[in-house]
Amino acid sequence: NNFFSQILVSFNIYIYIYFPIFVSVEMEDSIMDDGGLEGCIEDMRELAKDKSPYLGMEFPSEEAAYEFYNEYGRIVGFSIRRDYCNKSQKDCVMTSRKFVCCMEGEREKDKRYTMIKNPRSETRANCKAFMHISFKRDLSKWIVAKFDSNHNHPLHLP
Repeated sequence: NNFFSQILVSFNIYIYIYFPIFVSVEMEDSIMDDGGLEGCIEDMRELAKDKSPYLGMEFPSEEAAYEFYNEYGRIVGFSIRRDYCNKSQKDCVMTSRKFVCCMEGEREKDKRYTMIKNPRSETRANCKAFMHISFKRDLSKWIVAKFDSNHNHPLHLP
């Protein structure tokens, strides 16, 4: 419950930073009374430490794991995407899934043209941050099997 109330506060601060027209005077006063934006960012970093994934963490479904890692990424300052999944050959049930930072990998070279007039900006930085989950049939739960939180690019403001 406390986790979601702190997320709501961070969402309100996001609105305050990017859409100051919509913020009421009472909300502005409460943000500044609590230590300002710097205090809130520090609070968000502490929250991220408390809510970071760890090996052996359990989830009831793959979607729940995705929602958790997506929210963690939002708090820390990065976006995520689903990378790959493995399925059982016997019954085609998903057995593992990897979630990665949106900056993971590198874009392939465009094979169509040798001289590109207006190249697109680079959107990937070969980031290695990920969370790998695997399905344990005996528990009927998804377990965090591997986790790496090291990013090689600047993170967004929470």
